Parts: sequence; C-alpha cells; structure tokens
Amino acid sequence: MTSAVALRIENLSLSFGGLRALTDVSFDVKEGEILGIIGPNGAGKTCLLNCISGFYRPNKGNIYYNGHRLTKLSPHKIARLGIGRTFQHSERELFRRMTTLENLMAARHIFIKATPLSDALYFGPARREELKHREVVEKIIDLLDLQSVRKRVVDTLSYGWRKRVDLGRALALEPKVLLLDEPLTGLSMEAKEYQVRYLLDVFVQRGITLIIVEHDMDVVMDISQRAIVLDFGYKIAEGSPAEVMRHPAVVKAYWGKEVPIAGTES
Repeated sequence: MTSAVALRIENLSLSFGGLRALTDVSFDVKEGEILGIIGPNGAGKTCLLNCISGFYRPNKGNIYYNGHRLTKLSPHKIARLGIGRTFQHSERELFRRMTTLENLMAARHIFIKATPLSDALYFGPARREELKHREVVEKIIDLLDLQSVRKRVVDTLSYGWRKRVDLGRALALEPKVLLLDEPLTGLSMEAKEYQVRYLLDVFVQRGITLIIVEHDMDVVMDISQRAIVLDFGYKIAEGSPAEVMRHPAVVKAYWGKEVPIAGTES
C-alpha cells in the first residue's frame, strides 16, 4: 500500500541576486515517514526548509501541503496548517529571558481564541482556554523530559537543553509535518543519543512526519527511511539511504571523486 503524499515540492528555485541557492528541486514527502535531507555545506538544505516554512519565497515553483499551496502564505499561516520547524541556531530563536514553560506556552498563541476582555478579567473561557493549552504543554514536557528545567530561564540553559526546548516549542504547534534544521549539530555524543531518542519518540508516539536536515550523515542514514541529496542547490540523488550513499554523484559531492565507500561495495 502506497502512503499518501504529505508534502509536494515542484520545480523549486531560489536566488539571491546572482547566487542560485536552489534550482528546479522536486520531490514528494510521504505521510508518516522520516525523510533525511543531506548535502555538503552550501548545498541549499536550510534554504529549502525556509521556503517550505514561509521564511523565504521561491522565485519559481510550488509547494503543496494537503491541497494548500504554501508558496505565497506567511509563516504563521503555514504553521497553523500543520507544519512546524526547529532552527539551526535555536538560541537565537527562543525567548531567552523566558522560562522553558513560558517558551512552550508562547508557541500556543496561534490557537488562542479568548477575547481581550475575557483575557483581562481572566475568567470563564479565558481560564478554560489557558488550562487546555497548559495540558498540551505539560504532555510535551513529559515527552521530552523537560521537568527539571521547566522553570529555568532559557538563557541559563546549556546548548543541548536549548535544542530540546526548541523541539518542544515546535511540538507545541501540534504539527503534522516537522522540519528539523540540524537538530544534532553541536551536541556531544551523549546529547545526540538523547536527541535521537526524542525524535524517534515524536515519530512513533505522535505519528508526525519528520524532515531532517543534518550534517551527521551516519545518524540521518540510520533513522531515515528515504533520503534526498542536494549539491549546489540541485537535487542529485533520491532513494533509500543505502541507494543514495552508493550514488556516484553523492560520492563525488562529498569526497571529490567517484570512489567506493567502505561497506557499500556490491
């Protein structure tokens, strides 16, 4: 049985002046899969995520999600449709003077329906609504083992904890598709193991489709069901992790010449 398409990228191109970041990139993302996107530095991986999430507007091509054309929508409208994301530099995107709990609650703002009057008086619907959002956030705190830092100001947390808070904030948007921009970069080996475990918990327990951009190829290849490889803004390979790692264009992009990779010979 073929899985339904969750996200469709059609002939996506993006330029900054004379610099071409993406050129005619096309692929589908299936519902309920983990898709890895890899490539050397400057390949266009983060630019691709920025186009999907609405931070960049492509010069050409389209992005479709559940029948919605995303290419002209603002980031908050895309988030409301069910696409969340984490950031490569999470420390720049979090509210660093707020606590972990406050950061996760702040992400719920797109769902808030209370009126200014009920908010000011804090009664009836406003109180019930806050309790509902708090329940969602508490489940995320339990899922990601954030209890010990729930009342800690983010600016006082280590880099690894901030990465986890960034993941929690993305989950607070209740995404159906989650874009993960280098969720393991800069982490120690132990912290990477924890982070991978949380990502797999998110995938299994919540059924969220994951799109992972990451430099750690070993981890991405290990947990992804399919992989896309970008190089200088072009898609040069697509398939199972084993297939793309054997692809001559991928070998050349990473090692500069077409040589066999250890363990991949026929």
